[in-house]
Amino acid sequence: MPTALPLSLLDQTLRAIPRRYRVGPLPKVRSGHEGSDPATALAIVIEQARVALSADATPPPACERLFVDALSRLIRDALRERGGDSAFQAMVLRHQSPLVREHASLSAHAQADRRAVRTAVDAFAHPGKRRGLPAGPVVDALASLHAAATAEDWAALSENAQALLAAPASIVAAEPTIAGPLDRLLNDPALARLRRMDALAADPLVQRYQALWQRQGPRPGTPQAAAQGLDARRRGIAVEALAEQAIAALAAQLARRTGEIYRVATSMRVPASIPGNADRAKTEWDVALLRHSGSDASDPLWDVCLLVEAKASTDAATTDLPRLLRGLRLLAHADMQTTYVFESHQGPVRLRGAALAALSADDADLAGTILYFSDAPADAAPRLLNAAGRMQLLSAQESLDYASSVAAGDAPDASALAPVWQQLLASPRLSAVLNQFALLRQVRDLMAHVDDVHAAITRLDQDGVGA
Repeated sequence: MPTALPLSLLDQTLRAIPRRYRVGPLPKVRSGHEGSDPATALAIVIEQARVALSADATPPPACERLFVDALSRLIRDALRERGGDSAFQAMVLRHQSPLVREHASLSAHAQADRRAVRTAVDAFAHPGKRRGLPAGPVVDALASLHAAATAEDWAALSENAQALLAAPASIVAAEPTIAGPLDRLLNDPALARLRRMDALAADPLVQRYQALWQRQGPRPGTPQAAAQGLDARRRGIAVEALAEQAIAALAAQLARRTGEIYRVATSMRVPASIPGNADRAKTEWDVALLRHSGSDASDPLWDVCLLVEAKASTDAATTDLPRLLRGLRLLAHADMQTTYVFESHQGPVRLRGAALAALSADDADLAGTILYFSDAPADAAPRLLNAAGRMQLLSAQESLDYASSVAAGDAPDASALAPVWQQLLASPRLSAVLNQFALLRQVRDLMAHVDDVHAAITRLDQDGVGA
């Protein structure tokens, strides 16, 4: 008969894993620390506010003063020509200039517009479409149209289309199906947007804006961006393979110590048959440690003992946790009397709904259910204000107004940033910023390094306990 011993032994092993990524408590921040890092000061005062609010108390007025002072310094640091934040500087430029805003809006749709225009041109000017036409000015004009679209020379495309449409009737009449597509192309809003974007590109402020964004890395859709994406995927696959090896070793040791059957499933995908809201929830788990439920060996059922997520960086785990928690809540909606079939890299896996329904997303239970696994080096001084929270504070309307004044050479009072503090305390839009340090600590407590996981498994093998 299965006993509670295997899970207890697993819990002991998990508790014994050193957590080298763990973040300690925050220090106190006091006024007069003008030389301190403003992002760290913001993280400290935001956490003090969160703790006060969680106790149904109002943060003291000193917190607001510290916040606006630190946010003011963060903005000024981000605006520096050397060592500043080019992404934020681009946002400020867009905030200041209507032409830059228009260009940015057009750029957001540019990739789809390019596809639409090229598709429209291919429909009547593709080499395959020209193959059956007699040689002459029409075929030459169509070739020029196609070349302009391929080169993304939208002005030349429009000029060539207008010239062909205005050609003598005898030339266009040689291929009567051309006039309609040419007219639709010239009146296509996508082509108009692309031409307007090209025209705006000559504006000095737009050029400055583009230069600032180019510092952030390659543009989406470029070969450089594709290469970066490929490297990231390879890195993720490598970490997942390490996690699978470690959990397989853990499964073998648990089986040897308890006499029960364990296995590992990777890329385990949640079936649509599980009730509950899957919106923005994790529906694929990197590695799962499963225990045989004691059912018929010819048609085995399994219970989930541990869910493991492999991350190539600590920041990736921090941004992943909210989705993971929604995924756990989704699994907990399983019907206790139902068997669910999960697809995985090892084939279909049949899991008992009762074990899934027992999974909990409560903070007190997570350490026995979830393990974030990584081989990334532990940072000596973790970033206490995460990148997303920092950018949310910088992109607030009042922050951009303040930054615009500073960039214009004015000397605005930091009190102009007080509305951001009030929004932080009350607005759901900034709830992730308010809770970001608590989330950071929670993630880091759940995270373990590959070497520490293997060391805990070795101790389990040597003395049968995790301590």
